[in-house]
Amino acid sequence: MSLKAISATDAASLDKDLMDVNIGGWSLDQLMELAGLSVSQAVWRMHPLSQGKNVLVVCGPGNNGGDGLVAARHLAHYGYNPTVYYPKEGKNELYQRLKTQLQNLSIPFTTDFEMTLSNSHLLIDAIFGFSFGGPLREPFPSIISQIETASIPVLSVDAPSSWDITSGPPSSGPGAKFMPQGLISLTAPKPCVKFYEGRHFVGGRFLTQSIAEKYGLVCPAYEGIDQVVEVFEDGDGDFRYAPKGESKY
Repeated sequence: MSLKAISATDAASLDKDLMDVNIGGWSLDQLMELAGLSVSQAVWRMHPLSQGKNVLVVCGPGNNGGDGLVAARHLAHYGYNPTVYYPKEGKNELYQRLKTQLQNLSIPFTTDFEMTLSNSHLLIDAIFGFSFGGPLREPFPSIISQIETASIPVLSVDAPSSWDITSGPPSSGPGAKFMPQGLISLTAPKPCVKFYEGRHFVGGRFLTQSIAEKYGLVCPAYEGIDQVVEVFEDGDGDFRYAPKGESKY
């Protein structure tokens, strides 16, 4: 079975269907909770505690950043030491609630990106998702440039930040050479994955069969309590499931 890439337009329409009370019945906070949980499980697969507990979670102002905030909470419960860098906070009340949850767990928010990066073992790039259309605006060009050259592994959420969702990395400037070690596609891979070289997961265990069929997708074969499944490129823009225990790494 293969996983098809979904365009940004269809991804937005799919999200709308999921949150339609008469179709999917999900709320934004439910979807964000499951997405963030998926991100945290991808970290567990890609970077176990034995490889270093300090995780820098870089969050943008939108839903991608919200996924990062949720992931930070779960990582703290797993035994990691997450620190959040949130230079431009989202205005939705939901983001403030997520921030309060982290503060109640004494998860630090840093204003010193460079210092925190130097003391981290893994970075989660939760800045921009599938709706990013560029150009980059401050303060993100310098942040992405530093992530791009970081000496620690990076896991990007849904798409590497600065990448166009269809055409991939920019031809020049911040992000032109950005290739994170890990990528977790939420719901389904986006077209830019054809430019991606690294470890690839799909997460977001909320896709129903009827909605999947509407968009020509295949529901990932999640096992047991897993919220993520690793996938390999199969050619022609398709991706196949990795059987349990199989990995390129």
